[in-house]
Amino acid sequence: MAKGLRKGLTSYGDEGFALFLRKAFIKAMGYSDDALDRPIVGITNTYSDYNPCHGNAPALIEAVKRGVMLSGAMPMVFPTISIHESFAHPTSMFLRNLMAMDTEEMIRAQPMDAIVVIGGCDKTLPAQIMAAASVDLPTVVVPVGPMVVGHHKGEVLGACTDCRRLWSAHRAGEIDEAEIETVNSRLAPSVGTCMVMGTASTMACITETLGLSLPMSATIPAPHAERIRLAEASGAVAARMAVDGGPRPSELLTPRAFRNATVVMQAIGGSTNGIIHLTAIANRTPHRYDLDMLDEIGRTVPVLVDLKPSGAHYMEHFHHAGGVPKLLAQLGELIDLDAGTVAGGTLRDIVAKAEDVPGQDVIRPRSAPIKPEGSMAVLYGNLAPGGAIIKQAAASARLLQHTGRAVVFDSVEDMAARIDDPELDVSADDVLVLRNTGPKGAPGMPEAGYLPIPKKLGRQGVKDMVRISDARMSGTAFGTIVLHITPESAVGGPLALVASGDMIRLDLAGRRIDLLIDDGEFERRRSLLKTSPAPAMPKRGYARLFQQTVLQADEGCDFDFMVRPPDETP
Repeated sequence: MAKGLRKGLTSYGDEGFALFLRKAFIKAMGYSDDALDRPIVGITNTYSDYNPCHGNAPALIEAVKRGVMLSGAMPMVFPTISIHESFAHPTSMFLRNLMAMDTEEMIRAQPMDAIVVIGGCDKTLPAQIMAAASVDLPTVVVPVGPMVVGHHKGEVLGACTDCRRLWSAHRAGEIDEAEIETVNSRLAPSVGTCMVMGTASTMACITETLGLSLPMSATIPAPHAERIRLAEASGAVAARMAVDGGPRPSELLTPRAFRNATVVMQAIGGSTNGIIHLTAIANRTPHRYDLDMLDEIGRTVPVLVDLKPSGAHYMEHFHHAGGVPKLLAQLGELIDLDAGTVAGGTLRDIVAKAEDVPGQDVIRPRSAPIKPEGSMAVLYGNLAPGGAIIKQAAASARLLQHTGRAVVFDSVEDMAARIDDPELDVSADDVLVLRNTGPKGAPGMPEAGYLPIPKKLGRQGVKDMVRISDARMSGTAFGTIVLHITPESAVGGPLALVASGDMIRLDLAGRRIDLLIDDGEFERRRSLLKTSPAPAMPKRGYARLFQQTVLQADEGCDFDFMVRPPDETP
């Protein structure tokens, strides 16, 4: 197999000429023959002025390059698109698959023997790992790291759990305009990803558990010098992998690795978005992700990491308590420690070196968990025949067995127009229902599942209600919220049949979410639904591709043509 600059030659019908021309042009950059004869490590550049999460990417790139060169290989940096949660319209999830395709094709198109991908904000790590799984080139993942905490009036603040909490207080009239503007300048005090257990932190912990990144990579704060040293070490590992040819993602992304990742996701109080991303990653391999496994693990694995929104602390505290290696040690036999890593050993080797920090209370022992069961549970029922997800660790215990009257919103726009209407017929015991917010319906399955509490109820002191939708929710959010209802309403899922005034029952213990109407009425409404006109198909471009091919939430929201058949090799 060709290596280095000879790999993947441009097609001119003359391979000798193709190499000659490639070398002639790259020498215009000032490279010597010695440099060009080395193994090549590609390094993705996901820096963007629109992406403050990746504000430290240039420094990380330089450190990775240093690690590669000190180890005798040649680093080559190339750009891919960059996605930030609050700057992506209509939603970052709409663009995740585009970033995965961009990254995959740039890895395939350009000569490299190994790859270092640098990312962090919620959809970038999943997109990069999806690409790596498809290409199956030796890959090291370098997360950008979480930002440090902020402070306001003596209180520690974290984006974006406290963003949501304080904004809700502002909506309820508890915080005035001047103070909310002051808070706005203090919530995100440095570059890096959210410092709570949102999707970015969840995916960084999952990546480390999958063995795709070096120990402690998930938790080192973005501005710390230790993050730079980790990047240099990652470059050195990639240089070695470029020579050795592995381990490849296919050797690491095994069924036991996906199970380990699920155990950790439950134990950290992880984001529900992690389920969609793990499913999409698994679908890029010969394996599949099993929602029933997720639920089974959730019944037996407690939440051990005391981080917001399920607990009290922040990512830098998790790091100083020992990070993912210490968590794996606490999980004990719940983790398959024989799973491999890019470092060349196994998780067992990493656990053996886990730091013991006397007095820390962020990573709990299994005898004293934050929550006795895992972060998430899977619900079924006549509203969710394909499944739905609830983050029980961030829910109100009193609402986990609840029957209430539906208050239905047909879209995000409908909700925005009516949620704060003083005349809205709604009480604290009702169930807020949002539909047409799934993969196809929105499009892009926005993080709209965190329906705001109606302003008039917020002013009465209501902090939580049961809310259900076919949308997603930020991992930073708190509340009794049922998400990812499958199939979505836009493709005729049962959520489309709900009418305001219907009774809905949430039964966490029974793992069900049900619309309480009889079978005859259910079928009558379904027959009427079949006559409704389908939404207009986008006329062109990526939006049309997305609408035509995106899968449902239980299949990872990837494109149907990107899923690898079980018997297909990369």
